[in-house]
Amino acid sequence: MDPENTSQPVPPVEARKRAVTIFGVGTAGITMAGQLASEDFTGAKLVALNTDHSVVATGSEMIHLEGKLLRGLGTGGDPERGRGLAEEHFQRLKTTCAGVEVVFLLAGLGGGTGTGVCPVLARAARESGALVLAFVTLPFVCEGNQRQRLARQGLDELTTVADGVICLPHQMAAKLLDEHAGFADTFRASAQLLIEGLRGVWRLLMHRGLIEIHFAELCAVLRAGHGESCFATVESAGLGRATATIEKLSAHPLLDGGQALAGAETVLVSLLGGPDLAMADVNRVMSELNEHCPKSRIIMGAAVDESFRDRLAVTIIATGRPAVSAKREPSKPEKAGLPTSMPGFETELLHPTKPERPGSRHLPPAPALSLEQREQILAQQTGKSGRARKPGPRMKQITLPLDIVNKGRFDKSEPTIHKGEDLDLPTYVRRGVALN
Repeated sequence: MDPENTSQPVPPVEARKRAVTIFGVGTAGITMAGQLASEDFTGAKLVALNTDHSVVATGSEMIHLEGKLLRGLGTGGDPERGRGLAEEHFQRLKTTCAGVEVVFLLAGLGGGTGTGVCPVLARAARESGALVLAFVTLPFVCEGNQRQRLARQGLDELTTVADGVICLPHQMAAKLLDEHAGFADTFRASAQLLIEGLRGVWRLLMHRGLIEIHFAELCAVLRAGHGESCFATVESAGLGRATATIEKLSAHPLLDGGQALAGAETVLVSLLGGPDLAMADVNRVMSELNEHCPKSRIIMGAAVDESFRDRLAVTIIATGRPAVSAKREPSKPEKAGLPTSMPGFETELLHPTKPERPGSRHLPPAPALSLEQREQILAQQTGKSGRARKPGPRMKQITLPLDIVNKGRFDKSEPTIHKGEDLDLPTYVRRGVALN
C-alpha cells in the first residue's frame, strides 16, 4: 500500500447558498451565457441583456434596453450609445440586481453594447450591494485598431467600478487550434476558455473551504493586475488524479508551459475534491506549483464536495507580467509580407531602432614641429608663401544694355526717392552688389 494514501478521508463541508446572477451582455455575452451548463451553475439566475431585438436568448430572462434613438436596432458599434441607454435605464438595472450577493458579467468588449453597458451595469450592481466580477474578451488583432481601442477604453472603465475583472484576448484562443480552424470555431474556443474560468471561480465561491479563500482576497488579486492575469481550470479523476492534474496544468495553453507562472506576482490556487481527497494529492499539486513560481505570493484554498468523489479540480489565477523566455524571438514576416503571428509582428516602421553610437577613437598626439616648420605651415595658410595664387581681376557691376520698358500707367509717375535713393531701382544696383 502506498504510504502517501493512508491519510484519512477529509469530511465534506456543505456548500454555500448565495444569491447569484449571471448577466450575458451584448451579442457575445449572450452567446457565452448560452453555453453555460445548467448543472454546473445550479441556483444561479441567468439574465440576457441587449439593445438589439433581433438577438433572442434561450433559457434565461431577457432584458431589452429600449430607446427612442436606437429604435430596437442596437447601438451600431458605438459604446456611447450603449452607455447612454444604460444610464437611461439605470434604476431598472439596480432593481434587477436588488437582493443579489454576487453578480457575474459575461461580455465581449470592442462593440457598442458590451463596451458601453457593462461599466454602467457593474456600477448599478455595486450600488445595490452586490459583489461584481466580470469576465470579458478582447477582439482579435485582425478586427482592426478601432475595436481594439474601444475595447481597451471599456476595460479601463470597467475596472474602476467592478470588484474584479478577468480579461481574455481572443488571440490567445488561437493556441488551441491549428491554422486551418474556422473563424467561428476560434470564437467558440475563446468563449469556452472564459467559461472554464467562470466555472472555477464559481466553485471557489460556492463551496465552503477547509482552507478558506475569501472573495475580498480574490477581488484584490484580480484588481491588482487584471490586464496581465492568466487563469486555468483543469479536472482529473481516478487514482492518479493528482499527477494527471499536474500534467494538464503544464500543457494548458494559457499557462504557456508554466512560463506564465514563473514571473507572476500573485498566484491564487483553489483545489476542489471529494471526501476521499488525500493530503498527499494536495501536497503533490502544491509542491509542483511552488517549483514553478518560487518568488510569487501563493494563496491556496481547498474545499470538499460530495459530488467530486474520486475527482480533483484545480483553478489557478495568476496576476503580474509573465516571464519571457530568453530564447523567444519576435516572429518574422513570411515571404508574402504578412506576419506569421499578429501579436509578435514587429517591423522597423512600428518599432524604429536608434542607430548605435560609434565608439570613441583614440588618436595619437600630433608630432612635435620645429620653429622653422611651424613658420612654413603658417606662411602657407596665410597665402604668403611662394606658391600662393595671384589675385585675379576684380569683377565689376555693369548695367546691361536693355531697352527701357514702358511702365504703363506709372510711366509719368515720379520716382520714389527716399534719403536720396531711387527705390524703383533694384537694391543690388543701388548698392553696387556683384551678382556671381
